[in-house]
Amino acid sequence: MIVKPFEQVVTEHGPMVLRVCRAVLGPADAEDAWSETFLAALKAYPELPAEANVQAWLVTIAHRKAIDVTRAQARVPVPVGEIPDRPGGAGPLDGDLWDALARLPDKQRVAVAYHYLAGLPYAEIAEITGGSVDAARRAAADGVKTLRATYPLEGAHS
Repeated sequence: MIVKPFEQVVTEHGPMVLRVCRAVLGPADAEDAWSETFLAALKAYPELPAEANVQAWLVTIAHRKAIDVTRAQARVPVPVGEIPDRPGGAGPLDGDLWDALARLPDKQRVAVAYHYLAGLPYAEIAEITGGSVDAARRAAADGVKTLRATYPLEGAHS
């Protein structure tokens, strides 16, 4: 039997889930995914075993909601003002870490978000994403390497 009220779960884990949603989806869609995550969690919470890892459970739900949002966006055309004459170059980042994270390949972005923002171990990331522990570890390492190369920290030494 679960003793902790759901409101306390939201208070404790809400900021982490929002960070994960922002990292995976970007700031525009994060709040909707956060809300959908906790609505789904509220319905399932009474059946959650007492020994369950609530944080990993919530990240799993957020992951599924992010997939839903991504699939929905893929079906919606995006209007543009003008079609550019040539594709833009891969110039320097505009200084926004969220943009840098959004530029990572999906597997790397998810692994970085789940490990570094949600604090999940690689075994749980592998379970959520359906890959291996080594693949989750490699994706996170590659993502961080890319972020460090494209978004260097001031005063950091290699």
